[in-house]
Amino acid sequence: MSTHSSPRVRLTVAAAVTTALALALTACGGDKDSGGSEKAKTGDGGKVTVTDATGAEVEVPAKPAKVVALSEMDLDSALALGVKPIGLTAGRGQKGAPEYLAGRAADIPVVGAVTGPDIEKVLRAKPDVILAGQLADQKVLQQLKAIAPTVVTIGKDKDWKKALDLTGRALGKQNEAKRFVAGYDAKAAELKKKLGAHAGGTVSVARYSAKGTAVMQQGVFISDVLKDLGFKRPGIQNERGQGHSTPISDEDIKQIDGDWLFIGTLAAKGKDADLFAELKNKPAYRQLGAVRDGHATEIDGSKWTSLGGGLAAMSVLEDIQKAMAG
Repeated sequence: MSTHSSPRVRLTVAAAVTTALALALTACGGDKDSGGSEKAKTGDGGKVTVTDATGAEVEVPAKPAKVVALSEMDLDSALALGVKPIGLTAGRGQKGAPEYLAGRAADIPVVGAVTGPDIEKVLRAKPDVILAGQLADQKVLQQLKAIAPTVVTIGKDKDWKKALDLTGRALGKQNEAKRFVAGYDAKAAELKKKLGAHAGGTVSVARYSAKGTAVMQQGVFISDVLKDLGFKRPGIQNERGQGHSTPISDEDIKQIDGDWLFIGTLAAKGKDADLFAELKNKPAYRQLGAVRDGHATEIDGSKWTSLGGGLAAMSVLEDIQKAMAG
């Protein structure tokens, strides 16, 4: 909960959550692991039941009007489907929405961070549905379920297409989700043709911050997009990583090299950007093949190297076309 609330507010909110929890748990479903529902079941009173990414059956309003998005991918998915959430969690390394979504989400209140939601703020938002991303903390999930129907939208594979489909079912936007994915697939196929001699090249994706350089391995959003385009990856980027990104020492900077390099920071301005400017002046970086060949492109790390989503995927295709196909 928020560290800025008074003891009385904290006690009142805790009591409200506890009371609501006792009344709501019977409708929250189980914890089986699956990739999400194949179809939503229609219930009574304008409600539908969807099976979320954990295998839990969740009854949600057929057309929810007040949606809280508790991950970057949830925010991306909702906006891609034409739904503007009433609350969001700050993106990785951001104070608010990821940079690439800042224009669309500028006035949406922040109700949490990458580390987790602020339960008090979520409660005050009075949502109809909570999109819980890949949240696995059972205690926090139970608190959220006491506030509103809560759908875990992201499976272990972090597949943005599956997450978008599930979000579409939870928000009554199944057809919109299908059309979006079809549009992405068509755009990716068109770009593969435009790449010409660059198709099948080796593409490296890296992020720079105060902690140093990190590469994006398999099992994350950007690797799936690059796979859709038929690109190869260098070195350890062909392997599944232990976490979201894998640190590389300055002495080992050659590991980020490839035919093409896309590298950036989570923050377009500020300390990370200043540090990145220093990296670009280091001899070891300037000696990378991609840099010497003019094939290194500075990217928005909040889009390329974070959790991603449908809008991010579409925008990445545009970035690649601009860099490689003119």
